[in-house]
Amino acid sequence: MMKKSTTLLAGLALAGLMQSSRAQAATVFVNGLAIPGGTGDIHGTSVNDGRVGFFSDIYYDQIRNEWWGLSDRGPGGGTLSYDTRVQRFTLDINPASGAISNFLIADTVKFTSGGTPLNGIAPNPTNVLGTSFDPEGIVVHPTTGHLYVSDEYGPSLYEFDRSGGLVRTFATPGNLIPRSGADVPNFADDTGNVAGKRTNRGFEGLAMSPDGQYLYAMLQSAMLDEGAGNGSINRIVKFDNQTGLAVAQFAYQMEAASQGRGISALVAVNDHEFLVLERNNRGVGVGAEFATANKRVYRIDVTGATDVSAIDLDSGTPFTPVTKTASVFMNLAANTLAALGNKTPEKWEGLAIGPRLNDNSFFLLAGTDNDYSVTQNGSGTQFDVYFRFSDADPYLGSIQCPLGEVTGCFFTTGGSSATLTGEYALLPGVLHAYTATESDLATYVAPYEVPEPGTSVFLLAGLAGIGVLATRRRTA
Repeated sequence: MMKKSTTLLAGLALAGLMQSSRAQAATVFVNGLAIPGGTGDIHGTSVNDGRVGFFSDIYYDQIRNEWWGLSDRGPGGGTLSYDTRVQRFTLDINPASGAISNFLIADTVKFTSGGTPLNGIAPNPTNVLGTSFDPEGIVVHPTTGHLYVSDEYGPSLYEFDRSGGLVRTFATPGNLIPRSGADVPNFADDTGNVAGKRTNRGFEGLAMSPDGQYLYAMLQSAMLDEGAGNGSINRIVKFDNQTGLAVAQFAYQMEAASQGRGISALVAVNDHEFLVLERNNRGVGVGAEFATANKRVYRIDVTGATDVSAIDLDSGTPFTPVTKTASVFMNLAANTLAALGNKTPEKWEGLAIGPRLNDNSFFLLAGTDNDYSVTQNGSGTQFDVYFRFSDADPYLGSIQCPLGEVTGCFFTTGGSSATLTGEYALLPGVLHAYTATESDLATYVAPYEVPEPGTSVFLLAGLAGIGVLATRRRTA
């Protein structure tokens, strides 16, 4: 049953940062899917080369009518080999209601550099990125169809062709590189680092301007040298797609630590407004604490924000952060599925604006990262994690089994022997469908193709007087 929206998005013209003590969503939840945790891609269902890690990000390519679902560095947490990849999937969307069904993997694209797979293993030596890759955000260029992917290790931004081959690496601003007091990078962990991005907190969100000219990459949280413990002010980096260089950085004020303190997705509304997904590490997940879940989407505007490229955000130097609406645009924890015992998944990480519906309203899709429903011990041995979602705390009652086995299982808590029954299931990947009215996203600009340099555009008279848009390459 759909829930009616109680409020429209408010405060778009307000300047500076604003927070609200009462969260109100502008969107309407339609329905959701729980995709079995053992679902495989085109390579099969093997955990380390096939099982879908689901949605570290989602992107809808409106030009080509394609859905993309990005997996992260793999089920080994950076310690086991995993060829990083992205899934192209299909999804049935009811054009009248926005209800979703029939999720299917259509293709799997592995990321490579010069034919060598980009791997999820953490950098070793730690001061060299090499082929280590932890993909977290994805967009598709409207004209070329190339894939742009943000990475947590660097933090880095890469451009790939349609086959997953590396085309270009963007230049990471020096202040974001994780480093020691002697400016020696450590990309693998925080050991010795005093500045730059935090481990596993690199570029999490990625968006592209509708014409493909600029990319916006967002750190998951505050940098090491900007806030004791885990600071509350984050950075968005604006890249010029032509030069591959960063042209600005903007400050973003996150929620209080008790509510969130981490972002998972960035979605372009136009060339200056965006949706930002903030969440905490609570809910049903592999190793997650089951407590109050906060998974909220805000709308922001970078217009008028200070370029903080040369500013230390906790130095006292005045700056203007991006505008952040007081009302919550989407509350992903407000609606749940019976398949998960009506509990909220921990890792809402994917968000995309999809096709328009029959009434011209907007379709939005949100998705979760399920960590492959796998954990491992200190020696690197992996285990499938099964949940009984009816339990008050599904993780405390979860069962671990050797990969692909249904015997030799044990309870996660206490480690005693356990029998796997039909009450238990791997953690699914979850998709939620939402709708938003035209007024909710009145300033939305869809991605559009831009003619390549050297191409002129003119209007020809068509049959029956209908104008036909054509292109012709100049020869002089």
